[in-house]
Amino acid sequence: MANKSTVLPAEMEAPERGAGRIARNRMRIAWMYYVEGLTQNEIAERLGIGRVTVVRNINEALKQREVKIWITGSVAECIDLEKQLKEAFGFIDAVVVPEPSAEANIGKVIGNAAGLYVSSQLHDNMRLGVGWGATLYGSLQTLTHAEMQGVEVISLLGGIVEARRFNPAEFAWQFANAVGADCFLLAAPAIVDSANTKRALIEKCGLDKVLQRAEGMDMALLSVGNMSATSTSFRFGFFSEEDRQSLMKAGAVGDMLFNFYDANGKLIKHSINDRVVSMPIDKIRKVPRRVMISGGNEKLDALLGAIKLMDCNVLITNEDTARNLIARARRGH
Repeated sequence: MANKSTVLPAEMEAPERGAGRIARNRMRIAWMYYVEGLTQNEIAERLGIGRVTVVRNINEALKQREVKIWITGSVAECIDLEKQLKEAFGFIDAVVVPEPSAEANIGKVIGNAAGLYVSSQLHDNMRLGVGWGATLYGSLQTLTHAEMQGVEVISLLGGIVEARRFNPAEFAWQFANAVGADCFLLAAPAIVDSANTKRALIEKCGLDKVLQRAEGMDMALLSVGNMSATSTSFRFGFFSEEDRQSLMKAGAVGDMLFNFYDANGKLIKHSINDRVVSMPIDKIRKVPRRVMISGGNEKLDALLGAIKLMDCNVLITNEDTARNLIARARRGH
């Protein structure tokens, strides 16, 4: 291998660079087709290439065994970003997925990656805590049923009375079913009317037994919400616009399990935080592997605050968000 002072002739450099570029393009096309669900015509139009080229690349990806359900080949830029994230934040692991061709697909592709990551980590007698959210729902598509014994899934948040589309309890159940695990739910509303009601549910209605299971969890899977009106927590009416404004006035930049926090990763002083029925943040911080699954540049402030709040040590995100997180970390923000 040439050292740094060696200059290779152009004719020697070009084939290697060209081959790498061809492989990256092939894997991106396969990603768009199999993970994002775009048609061959849509891929051709977005990339400015012919449909025949798209078909040829998809077939070659299959021939090279780069595609199963997942793209086994790695995009070099993603691998480098994973390394930089671990260095910048001290993560024990990071997964960066290729930037989707459409911003609306960010949650979907991150969720797909999360399902594969969890499947690779499963082992006998494993205990997983799961949060909720649109991105986490995407993980259900790629979870692998575990031929293992004693796996448990624990919901980290109570349920939603008017769930509409997403419900923490339903997600935990679906997740457990997908991996062949037993499921333990916080059988109470995610938000109750007072701190006293919350205390009574925990102490007198058996929720303490579920909460105590956090002490033995091996992994916690968490997503992040920001304070935008389009965030899942607000878009589906779990909180009112008045609540949102009040929370922002108190300094909230995001939420995790309906626990609202500021840019420094500190829980804000607000009645909602006193009334949420969730696994306590301090208990989750003791879980060995704390996995944050989220992306999108509109969530940068929420992500940075959540990393501090949870002291997360694994991040699954997309390319552009990874780059911006690294840049913010290097600037000391």
